[in-house]
Amino acid sequence: MKRTRSTLLLAPVLALGLALGACASSDGRPATDPRDPWEATNRQIFDFNLRLDDAAIRPAAVAYRDGVPDGMRTAIRNFLSNLNEPVVFANNILQLRLLDAGHTLMRFYINTVGGGLGFFDIATPNGLVRRTGDFGQTLHSWGVPDGPFLMLPIMGPTVVRDAIGDGIDAAANPIGLLTGSIFSSATAHIIGVGRGALSGIDLRAENIDTLDALRADSLDFYARLRSITRQRRDAELGRSGSETDAIVPLDDPGDEAGGRAATPAAMPGTPAAAPAELPGIHITPPPGEPDPAWARNMPPGARF
Repeated sequence: MKRTRSTLLLAPVLALGLALGACASSDGRPATDPRDPWEATNRQIFDFNLRLDDAAIRPAAVAYRDGVPDGMRTAIRNFLSNLNEPVVFANNILQLRLLDAGHTLMRFYINTVGGGLGFFDIATPNGLVRRTGDFGQTLHSWGVPDGPFLMLPIMGPTVVRDAIGDGIDAAANPIGLLTGSIFSSATAHIIGVGRGALSGIDLRAENIDTLDALRADSLDFYARLRSITRQRRDAELGRSGSETDAIVPLDDPGDEAGGRAATPAAMPGTPAAAPAELPGIHITPPPGEPDPAWARNMPPGARF
């Protein structure tokens, strides 16, 4: 059953990758970034995501932000984050980050037992700051390359490796497996979809002003998100600017000074532009990279 569920989750991602490859080969325009060979199709999906965001996702996020008190939104966010701690723990183990695994397990226990199933984050004020851990990160630690940049419908920007990792995380989430063992498959599916939708709306609500500013200030919104996604992911993976696939300065297409193409993250969500501040991490912007003040406020793991 687990294997079948994983296959069902990964199949759409792999099929989309093959479709994008076919589209890219038939498109006459060269990609502006060698790591984004499917750019023409990625931009079409990005345009779809923008239209969907304008029509439904952003209005829902605004209604959620305005209609739900701050304290309640924080409690919901804490609860959803706590549900994901078993995934972080498992990936810490797979990466042999045993101290982080123990740290994450302690956070989950404290917040679940003492924090009302995680609605209250009492671990962070006591020095147990949340660690990162996902299967895309695990595959990276095992030497699996990023693969091409990929813009997914609704889910937003990623790379092929991380898209596969997200599917495996979703399939192997112990909380999801426990829900499936208690409820019928249909009910468990509805719960899973509802959890994902609430998480996405909450994340979008937290970034309404940030995304509006980014969209208004970018000459090429797509290229800017692609650059920002890479910068945040590089920070999460601990990649420095000296590596081969490091961040390169962004030239905004349409810039009167040069007019060069952008080279280096659903719509709802993306990583922060450099310099961004992650827990325990400071990103030093590449030479020539702009330093918008709003970029400092982007939460870890966010996507557009």
